[in-house]
Amino acid sequence: MKTKDTESEILKAAEQEFMLKGFDGAKTTSIAHAAGVTHAMLHYYFRTKEQLFERILTEKVQLMSESVLAAFGQPGLPLLERLKDGVTCHFDFIAANPQLPRFIVNEVFSRPERYKLMSDKIVKVADCLMKGIQQELDELHAQGKVEWVDVRMLLLDIISLNVFPFIAYPIIEPILGDIAADRNCFFELRKAENIEMIMRRIKK
Repeated sequence: MKTKDTESEILKAAEQEFMLKGFDGAKTTSIAHAAGVTHAMLHYYFRTKEQLFERILTEKVQLMSESVLAAFGQPGLPLLERLKDGVTCHFDFIAANPQLPRFIVNEVFSRPERYKLMSDKIVKVADCLMKGIQQELDELHAQGKVEWVDVRMLLLDIISLNVFPFIAYPIIEPILGDIAADRNCFFELRKAENIEMIMRRIKK
């Protein structure tokens, strides 16, 4: 009989294997060993490596979507506060999943056919976010309260600012010296800087 605990252990092991080695490098035998199950049992839960990969990817995209949407969509808060919360929430999600951005970039370049799987899921979230936020930004701009901005460019700014430090940290850490010596402190500083830049982009 299937149990949630066994399934969770397999998913946890699979996530680590995929993040570290990518789809092509990941081995189901290694995943089974790390999860403490037999190879046959792994295939009982997930029939193919592709199925397991898609489950991991779907859950990560869903988690990111829920966290960001929750921040951007808080009722009762002014738009600028929601945007600030959204930047923070997105950054914190990546900080909790630091291997995910590099993993997604590598998968897109090494297996372009998988891009559609990822983009289809992300586009649904982006469309929902952009329509509502653009309308609110347009209204605030008409009132003279904010600079006009294309929300698509704004979201690209947020993603670029938040993702780059995690992808490039191994390269920039020796260049930046003491400011990046403590990884956790560096990312907290970077998060505050990103929030400040996005707010400055919008405020009049």
